[in-house]
Order: sequence, then C-alpha cells, then structure tokens
Amino acid sequence: MQRAVNLFYKCLELLLILLLSAMAVMVFLNVVLRYGFNSGINISDELSRYFFVWLTFIGAVVAFREHSHVGVETLVMLFGRRGRIICMILSNIIIIGVSAIFFWGTWKQYPINASMTAPVTKLSMIWVYGIGFFTGAGVVLIALERLVRLVTGRVTEEEIAAFAGENMSVDHLAERN
Repeated sequence: MQRAVNLFYKCLELLLILLLSAMAVMVFLNVVLRYGFNSGINISDELSRYFFVWLTFIGAVVAFREHSHVGVETLVMLFGRRGRIICMILSNIIIIGVSAIFFWGTWKQYPINASMTAPVTKLSMIWVYGIGFFTGAGVVLIALERLVRLVTGRVTEEEIAAFAGENMSVDHLAERN
C-alpha cells in the first residue's frame, strides 16, 4: 500500500514539473512573439495563469505530506516528545477543520464556477477552481492518517523531528524515495 501511495506522490511531483515547464514555455514564447513579432498567443496567457493555480494547490498537498509548510518550529523545539505529540495532534485537528471548510467552500461555489466559462479557452471555470476539491480532500486525508497514527502511538521519531523542524535522518529520506 505504501508503494502505491509513494507512486501517487511521484506522479504528482511529475505533474508539478510538467505544469511549471509548460508555464515557462508558454510565457517565454509569448514574450518572444510579442516583443519580436508584435503578436502573441492569447490562450497561453490564460492557461499559464490556470497552470499556476493548479501548481500552487497541488504543490500544497505535496508540501504538506513532506512537512514542508511553514511552522512555529522555535516553539515546538522547546518541548519534549510528549509536548511535540500534543502539538502535532492539535495542529492536525485544526488543519482538518480548515481544509474541510476549504473543501466545503469549493462545493458551495461549484454551481457558480461550473456555469462560468473562461474568456479565451472557453473552459468551465470549475476546471480552475475545482482544484480546491483535490487540495481540501488531500490535506484532510493526510492529516487524518497522521492523527490516527499519533493517537495509536505509531508515529515515528523522524516524523516528530520533521514536525519540530529538525533534520530528517538519511534512512527516512531513503524510505520516501
């Protein structure tokens, strides 16, 4: 099961690379066409903005999985193991609540976004803003899984150290890859 999850996140990282590359190519090509040939590709402006939105929200899920988001590490580092676990439990409960609200907000906005179309590509705007479903659900699932492991005592020392902002061991990094 863990191999399937790791493969899924590898695919997400590949998707992030593709989105960033496509953005860079579209913007560069448009700049060259506008300044060099006094023309441009209208669709590239719109798609690069949408790719940026997708890049940000998919990247948020990947970063959350890897404990790469900003944290109050100076405070957490002061605590011992038990204090860190309590902080992890509290932060995961808050994260679940906020991400569930984000998912619910995307759900409430669905009819509006689905009925609107982009000016150039004519894509339904749900293709842009619907990424909130993925981000909200993804973060909730990761946080729930962490919360279950915290409550059942199956959290590893490396995870606690990563939460506290300490360097992860080489063994843990090798496990992830």
